Amino acid sequence: MDNGESSSTNNSSRPWESYNTVFTNAKAGMEGVDKEKVQRIVYEMSKGSKYFQNEERKDALMKQKIEHMRDRCAKLSSSVLSTYQKVVDRRILELEASRDLSRIWLHVDMDAFYAAVETLSDPSLKGKPMAVGGLSMISTANYEARKFGVRAAMPGFIARKLCPDLIFVPVDFTKYTHYSDLTRKVFGSYDPHFIAGSLDEAYLDITEVCRERGLSGGEIAEELRSSVYSETGLTCSAGVAANRLLAKVCSDINKPNGQFVLQNDRSTVMTFISSLPVRKIGGIGKVTEHILNDALGIKTCEEMVQKGSLLYALFSQSSADFFLSVGLGLGGTDTPQVRSRKSISSERTFSATGDERLLYSKLAEIAEMLSQDMKKEGLTARTLTLKLKTASFEIRSRAVSLQRYTCSSDDILKHATKLLKAELPVSVRLIGLRMSQFMEEVRNSDPSQGTITKFIVQKDSSRHDLDDNESFDIDASKNFLSNNESRSLSCGSRETSYAHLKHVEYDERSDIHSEKVIPNQKCMKKEEMPQVLEGDALLIKHREGKPDTNHSMNDNPNAQNTESVSVFPQTEPLFWVDGYKCILCGIELPPSFVEERQEHSDFHLAQRLQSEESGSSSSTTPSKRRILGKEKANSKPKKQKRDQKDSSKHIPIHTFFIKSNQNLNETQKK
Repeated sequence: MDNGESSSTNNSSRPWESYNTVFTNAKAGMEGVDKEKVQRIVYEMSKGSKYFQNEERKDALMKQKIEHMRDRCAKLSSSVLSTYQKVVDRRILELEASRDLSRIWLHVDMDAFYAAVETLSDPSLKGKPMAVGGLSMISTANYEARKFGVRAAMPGFIARKLCPDLIFVPVDFTKYTHYSDLTRKVFGSYDPHFIAGSLDEAYLDITEVCRERGLSGGEIAEELRSSVYSETGLTCSAGVAANRLLAKVCSDINKPNGQFVLQNDRSTVMTFISSLPVRKIGGIGKVTEHILNDALGIKTCEEMVQKGSLLYALFSQSSADFFLSVGLGLGGTDTPQVRSRKSISSERTFSATGDERLLYSKLAEIAEMLSQDMKKEGLTARTLTLKLKTASFEIRSRAVSLQRYTCSSDDILKHATKLLKAELPVSVRLIGLRMSQFMEEVRNSDPSQGTITKFIVQKDSSRHDLDDNESFDIDASKNFLSNNESRSLSCGSRETSYAHLKHVEYDERSDIHSEKVIPNQKCMKKEEMPQVLEGDALLIKHREGKPDTNHSMNDNPNAQNTESVSVFPQTEPLFWVDGYKCILCGIELPPSFVEERQEHSDFHLAQRLQSEESGSSSSTTPSKRRILGKEKANSKPKKQKRDQKDSSKHIPIHTFFIKSNQNLNETQKK
């Protein structure tokens, strides 16, 4: 009782101790900072603000997720965990077999890049605490300012409270892009196919350079850092390891202007990774860290392997595989194939305002900047997305598909204005515009893949013989990015860079899968069903996204890890995340865009039908061909009268496509 009373008294007198904020997390150059002081000042300066209220909402949601995870963990029996341990043991053998210690990867990270460039331009700033940005938000801070607890993504007025002598310098992306290009010329001389993580970091495969020149990875790193300084006058830090995941961790150890080399030896790697905090891994953010720590008691990477059965029981297979790979010190070793750009965007943050004239003015500026960026790269697109961050830090995203491909600022502004007008009145602090679905994607697509209109016209007559036994399933895309490999090319704040996976936080919505819908599965004989081992069945269950029988949707109606998706013409055959985001391709269409959503649904359905038909002749699995009875297969088909009951419930597929074609034409006329 006394302990409880003293604990509650302590919380009431020191409320900032329970206030979780990203500003107090450790960052290079902040090792000696008084974290309690920083947390107290951040709490006092934020208390009562819209930001504070938003952080409280997120904190409450995070606690709810932790409690939900604890409840699920408590329901796991020893027999279930034992079965999952078999899965873990098998996956460890598979992952160990894929370990590659033959490559040498180098991760280079510029030191306080924006601040260093500004100091290079104005030497009088050297040795003084300085931050790039303003009172509303700062982009980065130099190491002198970090000693006071000032860091990137912190509001300037809080940073000024922490460091009264802090100097603010406005952002200049033109200058930063110039120096970034200079560093990339140096990187290209060591690895022409280097991977740019952002303006100030890159991954280089230096295996061939080390072999050809007879130098070690550490010697190449030292030489590269010296070349960057000679070319730009800026310092950088480097990490050398057997894969990209470990190289990135190593580059942060001796910052600034240092390097760390991890030898390509399994025992050395395992020793290094065993005591590493999970938050040091790219792809594990604040929320995931708290869930692993508070719900499962996992603080280090080694404990991910030790508690692998829990991870496979509670997370999707992709997430669990990622965690297990991290615990074994495994990461990417092959140079990923160059991916074509999927979108281009531009956004601006400003003081929250509800002034419509000012908002429309900002929108026009952003539309013009986006148009210029598209013209520079010769891009045209037809899907426009408007992003808004309200004064209460709510993120709104609205999208519309245009009738033609364009890069015109007038076209972008015209449709963006309509989207914004539908949201007014609203107080906004950020506006962003993104264009996607490029013309190049259509040109570079599979030539055998027809258009929706061509498909409907050609296949209309051939759909008469489709019976009710045929089924179609939609494999939902997984949003969780595993092994820190996935990158998307974006253009935000007028900069073009590969968006590296730095702080991807766990969200139950990110592990959404769909079940295969086979209406006639009950008619299959038991002897025809494949027999699998218990451990293999669990692995298949994860790969197909099927729910655990001990934690099914019936037992837990609030669970959102799995969604069943059935495809019928009279219903919208897609699952829209948050009511507006397509789970298959990521396009965002609000519920008010009824015709556009139907057109989008028709596209995916037709695409799926075409894929099913093209593979029906060679496929042998029931899910990819019609399930025909023996009598039907051996005898000529007989004409049967249509069941009146069925006709009242289901529209014939050919009739559906005719109506869809008419709707499509009517939409284009409008």
